[in-house]
Amino acid sequence: MGFHGIDIGGSKIELVAYKDDGGLAEVHRERIATPGTDFDAFVQAVVALVQRGDAALGRRAPAGIGLPGIIDSATGRQLSSNVPALNGRLVVSALQEALQRPVAIGNDCQCFALSEAQGGAAQGLPSMFGAIIGTGAGGGYCVEGRLLRGLNGIAGEWGHWPVPAALLIQHAVPILDCPCGRSGCMERYVSGPGMSKLHAHFGGAGDAPLAIAARAQAGDKIAEQTLAVHLDLLGHALATLVITLDPHAIVLGGGLSQLAHLYEGLPGAMRRHLFAGVQAPPILPPRFGDAGGARGTALLARQLLEDQALNQTRTA
Repeated sequence: MGFHGIDIGGSKIELVAYKDDGGLAEVHRERIATPGTDFDAFVQAVVALVQRGDAALGRRAPAGIGLPGIIDSATGRQLSSNVPALNGRLVVSALQEALQRPVAIGNDCQCFALSEAQGGAAQGLPSMFGAIIGTGAGGGYCVEGRLLRGLNGIAGEWGHWPVPAALLIQHAVPILDCPCGRSGCMERYVSGPGMSKLHAHFGGAGDAPLAIAARAQAGDKIAEQTLAVHLDLLGHALATLVITLDPHAIVLGGGLSQLAHLYEGLPGAMRRHLFAGVQAPPILPPRFGDAGGARGTALLARQLLEDQALNQTRTA
């Protein structure tokens, strides 16, 4: 048995073909530029990648695909994608028709979580939440190593929870509009660009997060204030995750997962927003990081086949 994991981004598409003999073993990896403006060229590029992956495996294999953005649950059309050619398109049905095989679709954050739940930082735990904090903020929730996606397939979109007005007032931070159409979304403050905006708001140059962290370590007061406010807002968001889902661990992903102070400070920042008697779960660095995207999509394809087999057994 084998699976293809396909990670689609705004600039590149990466396919990894895995042999599955109980654990995933990589046999082929290929990366190409994303045809960002031509939908037909995009579909053809994915088909060609999969065909070369099939040749490496010596068989036609199911495919898991991580797509940017979300899928409208009513129409099946792709929304909010950073690949212009995909917006408004029936991407899933087009790929299924072109590939003629089982295809599992998830977003990059969900696939990251699944990769860290199976063989990653949260291996063996009853539940986990994978929280990506990078260009945006999103995540995925896994129980017993299986991804839970929900009715609309958006379970884990914590980046679009609103920041409480009391926190914005406390930290003298403005309400920011979000590309999702709402205002005050957590992503606008705790993502990498969000931290840079906070830095500029407090009088800094709007530096990148790693530079802000370095300035804070050197004693820069504006950078220290930026990190403190960012940590409190992020602590509130993850505390809300604990109250809602109570995961046994939270694994950080994305560019900000490289910031060492988050692992030191988040447990305390979360406890400030939790009621008495509730513990903050461990905050863990990722095992696979960016490399987990394609791996997670392959695991999603395997989960799809397992779910189909289970449903057949139930209806037999």
